[in-house]
Amino acid sequence: MPTPGLVLAQNVGPLAKGLVLSQEQIEQLRELAWSELHLVELEPGDLHEDVAGERLAAASAGDGVGVQPLASGSWPLAAQRRGLLEIEAAQLARVNQIDDLVVVTLPQGQVVVDREVVGRAKIVPFVAREENVRRAEAIATESSGLLRVRPFVLTRVAAVVQENVDDAGLKSLGEKLAFFGAALVSVTRIGTGEMRLEGAQLVIMAGSKVMDPLDPAIQALTRAGARVEKLGVPLHPGILLWLAYLDQVPVIGAPSCAIFSRPTAFDLLLPRLLAGRRPSRAELAELGAGGLLTKEMAFRFPPYRPGGVRGEI
Repeated sequence: MPTPGLVLAQNVGPLAKGLVLSQEQIEQLRELAWSELHLVELEPGDLHEDVAGERLAAASAGDGVGVQPLASGSWPLAAQRRGLLEIEAAQLARVNQIDDLVVVTLPQGQVVVDREVVGRAKIVPFVAREENVRRAEAIATESSGLLRVRPFVLTRVAAVVQENVDDAGLKSLGEKLAFFGAALVSVTRIGTGEMRLEGAQLVIMAGSKVMDPLDPAIQALTRAGARVEKLGVPLHPGILLWLAYLDQVPVIGAPSCAIFSRPTAFDLLLPRLLAGRRPSRAELAELGAGGLLTKEMAFRFPPYRPGGVRGEI
């Protein structure tokens, strides 16, 4: 018969694999039907998977991420607030190169809500070497965790629209902004006066046509001294979006307000901007890989309405 402290590597009746056997459970084994036992002996420097996994999960969880109780053989990492998931991809890859340790996450830049599982940490065998766990902890410490949830911090948004833009599109925009805790502080219609920004932290221009250099919205932006970062983004639908910066205020342009009622590139850029990110031309160019936003990619959009299709209003 086995001795206390050995790890059971197979299910035997009610005794589950991974269990560190106690004397009581060894006595229980005497009453069960089995022909052979698979056991693992903990050697000096070994950690049981539960201890090692909890340490790996704790090290992986950065700002805005918490560790939930062990479930389905792994440690869930859950968002502690609504925000944008940010992953230290290089460090994550280094950790996943270490024997017996695995950390998986949702995609980079995913919009998540409070208590949503955004990743999992797992030990592959029943026992891991402590030196491997320490290596993973050291790597994760370099970036204060492998993943974090960046909160949405911009709340004041101004809209600049063409005169023929209807209120339905603005209503959809308002509902989307509310999901992030933001709201419209002003709406200016081109041709009715100068832009009113009212201290806005983000400007959204609707009805502009980036192909036309004489477009009133583009001209108004130029007169205000904005720097255009990128005309057109490599995301479909929504290629005709553009991004500029007016001093430190980001300005995102869309061809019409109709774009606000359906999921498009706008719904991938808006969360980044409201989380305080300032995408560069190079970062926008990288979005082309995976930028074909088919129906199967709906999981990438914000869940504006609970239980509804992500990205839709």
